[in-house]
Amino acid sequence: MRLPLLLQLKGYDGATARADVVAGLTTAIMLIPQAMAYAMLAGLPPIVGLYASVVPLAAYALFGTSRQLAVGPVAMVSLMVAGGVGALASGGTERYLALAAALALMVGVLQLGMGLLRLGFLVDYLSHPVVAGFSSAAALIIGASQLKHALGIAIPRSHHVHTILAEVFAHAREIDPTTALIAGASVVTLALLKRFAPRFPRFLLVVVGGTAAVTAFGLDTATVGDVPSGLSAPAWPGASWSDARAMLPTALAIALVGFMESISVAKSFAKKNDYDLDADKELIGLGLASATAGLFGGYAVTGGFSRTAVNAQAGAKTNVASLVTAVTVGLTLLWLTPLFHDLPKAVLAAIILSAVANLVDVAEARHLAKISKPDLAVMGITFAATLGLGIELGIGVGVGASLVSFLRKMSRPHVACLGRLPGTELYRKLDRNPGAVEAEGTLALRFDAPLFFANASYLKNVLRAEEDAPVKRVVLDASAISGLDASAIGALEEVIADYEARGIALWIAGMRGPIRDAMDRAGLVARVGPERFVQRVHDAMAPDAEPPRRLRVAR
Repeated sequence: MRLPLLLQLKGYDGATARADVVAGLTTAIMLIPQAMAYAMLAGLPPIVGLYASVVPLAAYALFGTSRQLAVGPVAMVSLMVAGGVGALASGGTERYLALAAALALMVGVLQLGMGLLRLGFLVDYLSHPVVAGFSSAAALIIGASQLKHALGIAIPRSHHVHTILAEVFAHAREIDPTTALIAGASVVTLALLKRFAPRFPRFLLVVVGGTAAVTAFGLDTATVGDVPSGLSAPAWPGASWSDARAMLPTALAIALVGFMESISVAKSFAKKNDYDLDADKELIGLGLASATAGLFGGYAVTGGFSRTAVNAQAGAKTNVASLVTAVTVGLTLLWLTPLFHDLPKAVLAAIILSAVANLVDVAEARHLAKISKPDLAVMGITFAATLGLGIELGIGVGVGASLVSFLRKMSRPHVACLGRLPGTELYRKLDRNPGAVEAEGTLALRFDAPLFFANASYLKNVLRAEEDAPVKRVVLDASAISGLDASAIGALEEVIADYEARGIALWIAGMRGPIRDAMDRAGLVARVGPERFVQRVHDAMAPDAEPPRRLRVAR
């Protein structure tokens, strides 16, 4: 298998190289402070975020298929790492660092395995309402978790917003004015620059400004402190099998959520730049990125929207841009880490607050309220579960709610009672076509779903409920029935027996070949009569069945 990067380099020229170099440097300027901030969110020293931004970026650059995706630490994954590892070890300890690295390796192995087995479709089980509800709740949790750094108060770590807010109010008198001022000024600066100068390196500005202010005026606020220089050497994470088993649910959640976040971003930019994206190869690229992060002292990574947007706007054409970003971060680790000593933690908190502000998806909730109340309910359930139960359980509850919603829709599918459009041989739904008329003594009905155990009884009930007048003929439009299981065949047997007992002729129109084959094997075709399996609803109607009668609204 040829490396995707080699395919991207076909026809590579000087202009493309210049664009990639500019984009890589621009993204690095944004990534360095963000990576340090997100590492702090994950409960790790800021340097770990930089370790996760060198070799992992190079690994993705070689094996990933997106030409603009900017891989590295992101807020959502950082929060999930904090939740999964924080349950097993105290933040900042050697054990915590080892478990975070082991978790990254587990995530990488899971994604790599999914990619090699071509299981990218599994991410489809995370429906958009689930992701929207989860990310909105996670944004609130992330924002609340940074209040201690933004206000300079010591409060216990928690992933419950109400607990954090209660602690903040309880310690309100301990708020450090200097720290709060630095955080507030940083947030305002980031917001103004994003609004009026979106291309300006705003994260770099607040980092330099905050560090300069602390150094120049000797401000008394918590800073990053000593940051070790040099690249991280490869090492196997020191975690036991019992630790791995305990972290497996978190690893699976990060693997799915991280891929969902990454692939959605990558697809949007692939479409804009007119090239194909391979979801399974993306899993392989992301898996190798997280696995190498675990082996080189980092933590789990994925593609992020904001940095990808910056990378694309700066002109990235190939994954060479990611290699430039990795080299830039590596050089920073080698020679520039002493400059971070006086960097206020309040500035890093402000960067996180700024980055997650748009994750609370109010617009999506409004959109779902207009088009789908069940999907809005799924989003609300996921949001509430994530806030109340935590990250992993929130995702699980959301997926469960989504599947229940899907099964409910499938168990009560759309059913249309049909009438003939005057002057035509077309049959359409009565309540949407006021001019359509029914044939005397005939019920024509279309079932718009696969017929299986969950809705077989529903079909029987609808057929009986729609008989509001003496019926001699029932025509079932089966053109939309794409599946048939044993329960459905049993239900059809009961319907046929009932119609035989009452002298009602059953006709079936537009049935697909595989579905008819299944009915034939069950003996139902012979029982109904092969001549009553027709192509169109009109073919089942007698010539004298046209006179209109009272219209009725379909259920």
